Amino acid sequence: MSGQLLRSPARLLFRGALGSRRAATAAGAGTPGGEGKKNVVTERHGTIMTIGINRPEARNAVNQETAANLLQAFTSFEDDTSLTVAVLHGIGGNFCAGYDLKELAHNPTSIKLEQDVTKCPGPMGPSRMKFSKPVIAAVSGYAVAGGLELSLLADLRVVEQSAVFGVFCRRFGVPLIDGGTVRLPRLIGLSRALDLILTGRPVGAQEAYEFGLANRIVPNGQALQSAVELANQISAFPQQCMRGDRSSAYYSVFDATSFTEALQFEFDAGVQVISKESLPGAKKFSLGVGRGGKL
Repeated sequence: MSGQLLRSPARLLFRGALGSRRAATAAGAGTPGGEGKKNVVTERHGTIMTIGINRPEARNAVNQETAANLLQAFTSFEDDTSLTVAVLHGIGGNFCAGYDLKELAHNPTSIKLEQDVTKCPGPMGPSRMKFSKPVIAAVSGYAVAGGLELSLLADLRVVEQSAVFGVFCRRFGVPLIDGGTVRLPRLIGLSRALDLILTGRPVGAQEAYEFGLANRIVPNGQALQSAVELANQISAFPQQCMRGDRSSAYYSVFDATSFTEALQFEFDAGVQVISKESLPGAKKFSLGVGRGGKL
């Protein structure tokens, strides 16, 4: 599979386009004259928004400014009805090394925490948000501590072979307060989550895949373009139906108080799309479209 991905002409074309777009965005970041840089770089590829953490000198550790920028970027994605999927990634070889402990150590008064978790921002920025549309994390290098928590914000994680997950903040007495202890057990089960949470040990891509933490493993350097390719595949489906099923899955895991309540939510969400998307889809099927499992 890796060889096929590397040989794909569309993938190679996208890779070149992505590089040129990123260069153009970075060159114009900061002041109008292009001086300085943005800590978060957003780009649009059709209906896909990529959101890149751009502090490679700190392994993309998030400071207060970056947290605010991430929140703004994700809010823009959520509010833009023309966007279908967001892809979160790190620029420069690492996804995110967590919160910037150097900023915290040198300026402890810099961090301002919103006590009400129903309000944003979280310490890492968007970690308290609930999205109505899919988010994919393209993980390279380290996704540890708060970086692990940011990756858990995504629906899916596309992970490079050399990527490393872990609760590295364990050794410094920094708690998981961006949803890590909430989302991780739901994703991989309590026993495996506690293995990571209690030990703070590094977890490689293969083990993360076996846990269910990683959804895809790709060659090094391929996470972003693979994630965007996956985002385009998801975007090609009838959107209201897909989003309704996604919403129902989240509701059943995090919000429903009973099996019956979860079933009712699923039905109420699903019945709304039958006339809008299911009937047109049935007509397409009757004409031979998508038969034999073809997407």
